[in-house]
Amino acid sequence: MNDPHILSAFDRDLEGIQALIMKMGGLVEVAISDATKALETRDVELAEQVRKNDAAIDALEEQVNIEAARVIAIRAPAASDLRTILTVMKLAGNLERVGDYAKNLGKRTSALVQMPVIEGAPGALRRMGRQVENMLHDALDAFVQGDVELAIDVRDRDEEVDQMYNALFREFLTFMMEDPRNISACMHLHFIAKNIERMGDHATSIAEQVIYNVTGEIPDEERPKGDNTSYTFETME
Repeated sequence: MNDPHILSAFDRDLEGIQALIMKMGGLVEVAISDATKALETRDVELAEQVRKNDAAIDALEEQVNIEAARVIAIRAPAASDLRTILTVMKLAGNLERVGDYAKNLGKRTSALVQMPVIEGAPGALRRMGRQVENMLHDALDAFVQGDVELAIDVRDRDEEVDQMYNALFREFLTFMMEDPRNISACMHLHFIAKNIERMGDHATSIAEQVIYNVTGEIPDEERPKGDNTSYTFETME
């Protein structure tokens, strides 16, 4: 029979790791919001702050992985508990990647302030960023609450992000064809749009991990995808 003292110690350890994940998630949500706000307002200082703050996100991922490894080694968790710990580690990896994309937005914003404004693009990108930020927030809530329905809803909403990306992709092509002077700015904006679309993919991945953690099964149906552009670019630097 399980020792209740051991069980409570494991629960405390797990709560501590989950608290780190939520702290990390909060920093990532702020990074998305600040990065897209900096883009819209051409705030170079805020963009630079997003870049600097990424170090805290990276440090939290490392801390999550260290704590998770320690719990596995010391507590020898049962199958369902082990699944939760492994899920947390995957969540941390996804959050770290989203933080990297936000940092990349900051880099490109610093370059864009020297270029002409592409009408409507910064506001559209910020709206796209808010969609992803909301998805990420709900995915983390689904994790804490063990809410499969919410996780499925997040997964479905990724198609909306893809559609927003497709619309911006076409707009940028139009701007570039109409005036070659727009090419440099539109290329930066396209990379930003693709970065945000990838953030949505990572939020969706978190939702899928939540479904797996609760049910023990990874969703087998193909996730809805609305990105039908004919080619993509490597967007990480």
